[in-house]
Amino acid sequence: MDEAVQEAKLLRQVNALIVAHLRGQNHGQAAAAAAAATMTPLSAADSVPANHLLCLVAKGLAAERGGGAASAFDSGGFGGVVPPLGSSAVDFSLQDVRGSSKSFPRHEAKHISDHKSAARCAKFSPDGKYFATGSVDTSIKFFEVAKTKQTMAGDSKDGPARPVIRTFYDHTQPINDLDFHPESPILISAAKDNTIKFFDFSKTNARKAFRVIQAINFSNLIYLYIVLVWSVVIASNQAHLLILGQDTHNVRSVCFHPCGDYLLAGTDHPVAHLYDINTFTCYLSSNPQDSNSPINQVRYSCTGSLYVTASKDGSLRIWDGVSAECVRPIIGAHGSAEATSAIFTKDERYVLSCGKDSCVKLWEVGTGRLVKQYEGAIRRQFRCQAVFNETEEFVLSVDEQNNEVVVWDALTAEKVARLPSGSTGTLRWLDHSPVEPVFVTCGNDRSIRFWKQTV
Repeated sequence: MDEAVQEAKLLRQVNALIVAHLRGQNHGQAAAAAAAATMTPLSAADSVPANHLLCLVAKGLAAERGGGAASAFDSGGFGGVVPPLGSSAVDFSLQDVRGSSKSFPRHEAKHISDHKSAARCAKFSPDGKYFATGSVDTSIKFFEVAKTKQTMAGDSKDGPARPVIRTFYDHTQPINDLDFHPESPILISAAKDNTIKFFDFSKTNARKAFRVIQAINFSNLIYLYIVLVWSVVIASNQAHLLILGQDTHNVRSVCFHPCGDYLLAGTDHPVAHLYDINTFTCYLSSNPQDSNSPINQVRYSCTGSLYVTASKDGSLRIWDGVSAECVRPIIGAHGSAEATSAIFTKDERYVLSCGKDSCVKLWEVGTGRLVKQYEGAIRRQFRCQAVFNETEEFVLSVDEQNNEVVVWDALTAEKVARLPSGSTGTLRWLDHSPVEPVFVTCGNDRSIRFWKQTV
């Protein structure tokens, strides 16, 4: 009897979760229908946190995977990070917000390292504990945030802290993009040598990739071969890597799915490529929306239900994360100028894009409507991105002409700060921590600068 009661209570909880999830995804009619069919009061869903069902599913899947055999992609040693799920801290639907801009807190910056050539990309890990930078010199520098803060404070008991804890050398052409696995100690890189490489940063002596994806073009069709570099000790102590084919494509952008089992790649080909990293299968959308332009950036939403591509023709395209169908093309989002970046807000209702028209724009996913425009930063030469701070209250990007970090109030679109970068060369990239008020900048002077909020 008690078992039946418990099962009934669990069923009611599941029904409330489903109704709340549908409402959170703006499916009001479906939520009402589900509530009526299951006799679930709509009020029961009011107390359910946003995206709680997705969070529970993500944790359940992670626990289920944890029961299998150990591999480089197990969560051990990386904290089993689940991507942040929840509603945005900012209600972008508000109309009259004039005169309510927030002040951007004071930040200090420190030059913490140099590449041998221009530094052109940077990425924080999902838990904010690490970040990495990629360079034209083909190297990847791997930093620990805690040690970087010690360097700035000068309070290390064991002498000067060294924020660079690893440097990876395995590419033959400049690095275009980086991303961290959401659960495992894996860093991936995309480069102009037409490869995506996987690095295990839990191994202190690892300097080379343990897995490589090679993008190969035959007769204008992309075929992708997964090449594994196995840890086999041979007489010469060198790992042999078989490269298949010629005439390959530049890999411009990479992004892991939040579950960690898939990744997207944007290349010179106009359609993003989806890889199953367990079976090495590559999938292409059957609905390319007549796109014929290379992809500058591809990014998943925090739940993986959607992804967005920013293309050289100035367009954005929003895709269903399951069917890979284009659900919202925004043609000419940045006119004829390149769209260089695009990211989702945490609630997945908006996309923030950046382009070489010197504009940062906020778009409504459901309608494709331009909601806000952030102006006042010149970007016409290099590929760059615009990002939110950790609370989504501010938007940050770079100004090539003045070598500054420009900050806007995300809600009012008013410019609230211009921070001199201290760089002697053009500032090219900025990435912000997802969990705290710190960010990193890099550019043509080869330097890496770490910024943190001062008390």
